[in-house]
Amino acid sequence: MSGPGARRCEDWHDGGLSPARCADAMTDIPTEQEHSLATPSAASVPSGAAPASGVPTASAEAAPSAQPPAAAARGARSGSPSRRHGRGRRQPPAAPGAAEAPQGAARAPRATPPVLEQLAELYPGLFGAVFLPLKRGIFQDLLQAHPEVLDREALKAGLAIHTRSTRYLQSVAAGLQRHDLSGQAVEAMAPEHVHHALLEVFRRRQSRGDDLRPKLLQRLAQAFEASGLSREAYEERVRGRDDAANALLDEAMAEAAARRAKDEALLRAFENGGQTVEVFAGMYGMDPRAAALTLERARQRRALVVAG
Repeated sequence: MSGPGARRCEDWHDGGLSPARCADAMTDIPTEQEHSLATPSAASVPSGAAPASGVPTASAEAAPSAQPPAAAARGARSGSPSRRHGRGRRQPPAAPGAAEAPQGAARAPRATPPVLEQLAELYPGLFGAVFLPLKRGIFQDLLQAHPEVLDREALKAGLAIHTRSTRYLQSVAAGLQRHDLSGQAVEAMAPEHVHHALLEVFRRRQSRGDDLRPKLLQRLAQAFEASGLSREAYEERVRGRDDAANALLDEAMAEAAARRAKDEALLRAFENGGQTVEVFAGMYGMDPRAAALTLERARQRRALVVAG
């Protein structure tokens, strides 16, 4: 697939992961064996997860999974929405003439693998209505915690589907930290994971015809700022072999540089003026709190440059 951000699993993380190794970047699953871009607060934009392995093609939301007759029967019961997906959605009435539509024209609802229903029951804070990024090694943690409940191969395939879903990638793109089974944040996302998750969510949403490019560029610039890395160090970690994705990165870097220059100019004007933040903000038509944040951000960048 070509186009902005169209980085397949094999192109993620160092530009050379095979599909069988993508899971390791996310949850350390042993190798033997899709809403709009999430909007984080300006203060926290953490790391992305490379898609997990175990699913040979496309995204988890485009890859139906087989499930036993008993599980299928359970999913077919009325009035029992999945905890993993929150409230059940009422299906719209069939359009006139729908009966004459060619077979296969309408997509059947995708069933949730039983193991993911199990995980939603066991850990609703991680796998329930809201998805949280998972710590590395969560696969082994789950097996050790529930050796008699969770099947190894089913868990491996389920986690692969889960970590490739758009909802999961959105949590990564939002910069949330990785969490353990107790729901505690234990590790920051790597900058390259945040970057690639943003590109993948953009690619999926863009395929629906929405113009999210301006938003994407803003979010990519924010992710760079939040990384605390120099431009050179950041690009070394996120730049890959996809020319379209690299072009987006270049635009985002230019946007971030322009923002930094503007912030630095405001800081110099504030330091030379001698006014309070409130008076200074009024002079420039800024909200005092936004002005204070901008000035502090510029001070922090200046300190990093001096320290470096």
